[in-house]
Amino acid sequence: MYPQLPKSYKNAYPFRISAPSFIYPDDYIPNVQMLGPYLDEIELLCFESHESCLPSPKTILELESLAKEFKFTYNVHLPSDLDPGNPECKEQKRFVENTLHIMNLTQPLEPTAYILHLPYNQAPIGRLCDKTWQGRISESIRRLMDAGIKGPSLSVETLNYPLEWIEPILLEYDLGVCLDMGHLIVNHENIETTYHRFAERTTMIHLHGVNNGKDHLSLDAFDQNWLDRISPILKRITGTVSIEVFSYNHLLTSLAVLEKSMR
Repeated sequence: MYPQLPKSYKNAYPFRISAPSFIYPDDYIPNVQMLGPYLDEIELLCFESHESCLPSPKTILELESLAKEFKFTYNVHLPSDLDPGNPECKEQKRFVENTLHIMNLTQPLEPTAYILHLPYNQAPIGRLCDKTWQGRISESIRRLMDAGIKGPSLSVETLNYPLEWIEPILLEYDLGVCLDMGHLIVNHENIETTYHRFAERTTMIHLHGVNNGKDHLSLDAFDQNWLDRISPILKRITGTVSIEVFSYNHLLTSLAVLEKSMR
């Protein structure tokens, strides 16, 4: 028997509070059964594109039923092992085909957003955008749009490069933004400047602690200065804030830190 959260956080904040579907060392259904009664939303993790790692159609039906029973929503984190900016055409094609497959698979869940990684896997990472890479990213996104995907349904996550690198793509295809606070901090980006520049497109925030360059820790890893800087941003968010940690203890302590900082 897994430990339950001590209380419900449904409707506690102006935003929907979310956590990943792998808080407990188990599959999708047990995690959702444990988290659904306590949270507004669950981040359904589809980190790997291989079919064996994805929820089955039967699992999707049960996840849909649990959302109705416990009255919560889903967002879906699309695979991080796909590379739409890869120089190899076959890898760009694999990105498009797998992304469309997963979006179609999870469509019955009516996700509030699909979280999308647009990785920069070229080396080295400098402060100037690689225009050739940017063009490949744009072409891959265009193929998704041509297949009927609506830009606002996608929320592009901040990774290891400045979000400004893909700002023209966000504007061209009307894409949303997922501000991962931990990633911004690890990569020495200014969280306030980034938020204000992309506030109108921000539909999702990923929140997790950082210490000595290591992220996805409990929020109690932050010192008070970071919490004081993050809290005003959270108070302006009306979308989803996902506490992106991967254990019960880290979620429990993070929820306590969040509750205190939002007073």
